[in-house]
Amino acid sequence: MSDYLHIQDFLSPVHFGEPGSMEPFKDQQIGKVIDANDHYFPDLEEADIVLVGIGEERGGGHQRDHSEGPDRVRAQLYRLYHWHKDIRLADLGNIRQGATLQDTCAAAKTVLTELLRAEKTVVILGGSHDLTHVQYQSYAARQRLVEVTVVDSLIDLEDNPADKSRSFLMDMLTDQPNYIRHYNHIGFQSYYIHPRILETLDKLRFDCYRLGRVRENMDETEPVMRNSDMLSMDISALKYTDAPGCSDSPNGFTGDEACMLTRYAGMSSQLSSIGIYEYQPDKDRENLTAKQIAQMIWYFIDGKALRKKEAGITERESFLEYHVAFTELDTIFLKSKKTGRWWMQVQKDQFIPCSYKDYLTASSNEIPERWMRVHERI
Repeated sequence: MSDYLHIQDFLSPVHFGEPGSMEPFKDQQIGKVIDANDHYFPDLEEADIVLVGIGEERGGGHQRDHSEGPDRVRAQLYRLYHWHKDIRLADLGNIRQGATLQDTCAAAKTVLTELLRAEKTVVILGGSHDLTHVQYQSYAARQRLVEVTVVDSLIDLEDNPADKSRSFLMDMLTDQPNYIRHYNHIGFQSYYIHPRILETLDKLRFDCYRLGRVRENMDETEPVMRNSDMLSMDISALKYTDAPGCSDSPNGFTGDEACMLTRYAGMSSQLSSIGIYEYQPDKDRENLTAKQIAQMIWYFIDGKALRKKEAGITERESFLEYHVAFTELDTIFLKSKKTGRWWMQVQKDQFIPCSYKDYLTASSNEIPERWMRVHERI
């Protein structure tokens, strides 16, 4: 634990309300088994997943400076039952609010960078969506190239310095030096997006997936998550009826679909942080959105348990191998015997995550779009 002592000053303990205001947790509820920063600082050495709350909202154009959202989500998460005893959980509490937005972001970056350096998987409870930039900077501080995936109904590239939650992507994508290897955007709603924004992202060979297209086949997002290092989710990507704690749109992902996305993220052996942002507890009815986010995190933990069972791509005896020729090109598809997931060869010794649909497309003598996009970037 001594390696983490220097980050304690940036964190405040977990707090749910007045002492005795909550019923005791039952055996195997998360609140009973999680190593939380309540009476003492957690021992992180054995932790697989670490929760950190960042209630900062001054970058989001909200009237308030700080959100109680992280603690509202914890109150629901801790009541869920923990099914995976081999996944150890820790909760560091909340980043202390600084005198300025920059102070809070600096503290958050210090804590997240330390956790990523220690190879912990981090779950961030936000806060406004511009904190995604801080999440990315924690990788950049280690000079590590990353693939970034954002789930959001909007694409936050607006020219609006007063509302960083609507403009942070511009700063993130133009930071120098830049360590973004690739960017994916999942669930945008076309009527909210200026066509030129999509044209710009396409010219940069970034991949954007429209809400309707994703909902037609949710399984197609699994390879995207599997290849990502960090995931940022704006809760406004969910429809209002499923997440009234953010009132951006009547349309969006359902609660079930959001849980599918986070489970896919948990299954990724590459992904090391997920942030869920823009929860506004003052708008939440019956804590419905807090419960939704808690269940999304539960499914992330469930995916993490499955991640431990997957074989490495070099362990060929754990995969079925299919040789396919399409448009005079020979390539190899691998299917995991343990999880049924697919990989596709794009160069001699390079395999990328793909789907069964990509295999069927190649078997029909057509070029899979995923294969083509990778070669455009190469």
